[in-house]
Amino acid sequence: MHLILAPLRGFTDVVFRNAFARHFNGIDEAVAPFVTSTKGRRIKPSHLADLVQAENSHLPVVPQILSNNSAEFLCLANTLVDLGYGEINWNLGCPYPMVAKKKRGSGLLPFPDEIDRLLERVLRDFAGQLSIKTRLGRYSADEINALVPVFNRYPVKRIIIHPRTGVQMYTGSVDLAAFGRCLPKLVHPVVYNGDINRLETLRSLSDRFPSVSTWMLGRGLVANPFLAETIRIGSPQIENRWQRFADFHDALIDGYTRRFSGPGHVLARMKGFWGYFADEFVDGRRILKKIRKTTRLENYRVFVDGLLDPRVSQGKTDCERL
Repeated sequence: MHLILAPLRGFTDVVFRNAFARHFNGIDEAVAPFVTSTKGRRIKPSHLADLVQAENSHLPVVPQILSNNSAEFLCLANTLVDLGYGEINWNLGCPYPMVAKKKRGSGLLPFPDEIDRLLERVLRDFAGQLSIKTRLGRYSADEINALVPVFNRYPVKRIIIHPRTGVQMYTGSVDLAAFGRCLPKLVHPVVYNGDINRLETLRSLSDRFPSVSTWMLGRGLVANPFLAETIRIGSPQIENRWQRFADFHDALIDGYTRRFSGPGHVLARMKGFWGYFADEFVDGRRILKKIRKTTRLENYRVFVDGLLDPRVSQGKTDCERL
């Protein structure tokens, strides 16, 4: 079994990836949040700040590109290969309307001919390997039927499928029936991505789709960083959970303090993480409400330090990790 950390923009950046790799186990590689292709041939170093090789040594990383222009894609992709990356992932799944209305991400899925032309042009001159992350379609799961023959024509390393449509965003249920129908039609290795947040979920998916051996963990892993380890050992029983989570939390703050220009930005990022972390606490809604009301990083740290102190928190049902 191979486990991949999903690209969650604003969350699974280099700070998160490095902190995770230092404090948790179970993830084999990560796909980084997308970088957007730009016009012209000059790519600013700041555009690739999340992908500096020297800062990405803790976990193998695959950069992801958001683009609908073959020339721009090639320029950026080959630049990344020159930086030392062997595989580049093409984002055909981003569901956000601001992206999709520009025919990028899932917004390109209703246009298989344009995807075909880009793949033909890019793979003619690309120096590395290409993988694709996609959804079943933008508006309908049936859109995947026209995409499968296009994908099959090209030497793509793997296809990562999130079995929702773009307009679903992250709501509603994953369409496992549609995923199962397209799975045997694809000639490339397929990676499953979507709503894996418990060991039991992965076991059920693995039983249903035995040909899939690689799984992508996203929101479930951010909420519960022990998820990959739990999957590996086949049991939720992990020692020193409180202390390890507290150390990981502190590593995030330290990393963002070095990366951001002020404590307000650090606090905003940590509040975002608690939108996920709180799901793993019995009284998570109350905890999240209190954290969101915090206006100073110092006050935030006092509250969270108390929350995560095993001498204070262990055994308390209002903040016990599940």
